[in-house]
Amino acid sequence: MSSWTQTVTAKVLGIGVLALLMTIPLMQVSGLVSERQQLRSDAIKQIAQGWGGNQVLGGPVLVVPTLRQVTVEGQGATRWQEGSESVLAEALKLDVAMAVTTRGYGIYSAPVFVATVKLAAQFRAEDLASYRQASDAPWQGGKAELRLPVGDLRGLQEISELRVNGVPTRFESSADRLGGSPTVVVPINLDALGSQPIDVQISLKLAGTEALQLLPLARSTEVTMRAPWRDPSFVGAALPLEHSIDANGFSARWHLLDLNRSYGQHWSEADNMKSALQASTFGVQLYQPVDVYQRNVRAGKYGLLFIAMTFMAFFLFEVLKRLRVHPVQYLLVGAALATFYVVLLALSEQIGFGPAYALAAFSVAVLVGGYAMAVLRAKRSGLLLGGVLGLIYAMLYGLIAAEQYALLIGALVLLAMVALMMYLTRRIDWYAYVPTSAEPTAAIMDES
Repeated sequence: MSSWTQTVTAKVLGIGVLALLMTIPLMQVSGLVSERQQLRSDAIKQIAQGWGGNQVLGGPVLVVPTLRQVTVEGQGATRWQEGSESVLAEALKLDVAMAVTTRGYGIYSAPVFVATVKLAAQFRAEDLASYRQASDAPWQGGKAELRLPVGDLRGLQEISELRVNGVPTRFESSADRLGGSPTVVVPINLDALGSQPIDVQISLKLAGTEALQLLPLARSTEVTMRAPWRDPSFVGAALPLEHSIDANGFSARWHLLDLNRSYGQHWSEADNMKSALQASTFGVQLYQPVDVYQRNVRAGKYGLLFIAMTFMAFFLFEVLKRLRVHPVQYLLVGAALATFYVVLLALSEQIGFGPAYALAAFSVAVLVGGYAMAVLRAKRSGLLLGGVLGLIYAMLYGLIAAEQYALLIGALVLLAMVALMMYLTRRIDWYAYVPTSAEPTAAIMDES
């Protein structure tokens, strides 16, 4: 009498175990994708080293040195301590026009840009006088300077105009930082200005890689930005009030008040402003929608599901046609399916994801279909299984391309597949014994 291990139920459980074993090569493929992603990140860093990285640009900040008399503890004597106070502009306007190209490093590429920026900032004389009077330390107004924060100074290609109150001047390099960003500075003599406001006009070209963000360093910050890039991702602490995206690119407008951020118009050197300033950045990232590695990761997430579906298709042929398929044959089919993801990753780096997916899916469908002809001993069954596998890969591509609706479509497909399995197996006797290879049916002989 045949043992329980020869029942259909035992066969299903065995197939389930084999499917779970296939998660091992799938995990290896996932690790390979992560490794290639890291190589791409390293390549982007190499591009940024010669061009400029993610850029952060602010408006000019007036920094005034102070001299405070403090008491030396335990000695009773006093000494002079140097410090500084920072003042933001009343109004800041930036007009940014980005020219975008793609640069490669080996087989990897990243979007780079050159932003032509026109910047205008105004400091009110009343604000300067008020802050100076309220300060607990005398201002050294003759040694003040305007600091312009720039995220990566390597990308500062050109400064075509710099005027302070209509007078042409030039930036100087500086070791001082603002909000974690390096700065360039303009010396300014507040004592000589007297009660005059400060008006700053700047035109510059700033190169960077993938992202440009701005700092709202004024009571009122107005920004307009445009670029020939059809997939912008607006990031940071504020979204644009208006934006448009078409086949020619995008344009956007931001307007921020001092009430929209977590710091005021004035602070001293003792205040730690780095985290607050960094949290207030806003701008755009040149998004590459579902790039090669994102698509490979998404395809890998459905790997176990489709291996299980293919095994189930084999099982249905085995039971409905009363055949006998060895577990090793299931493993070979699973190995072919896992190989799909390696081939897809390797080809997609060279020829793009779409063509690579079509070629890898066709190769695996032909391989598994041809193997099924020999295993099932029926050409029609092998062709049918190859066609089913091709349909599965077509559905997988639809899930990858759907992006936002992938979960909904995947859930519906899964529900439909479970319903189909239930329908096809509704008359199977799960207590029946699996036939041996010596028990071919007439149906098998007819198809052969």
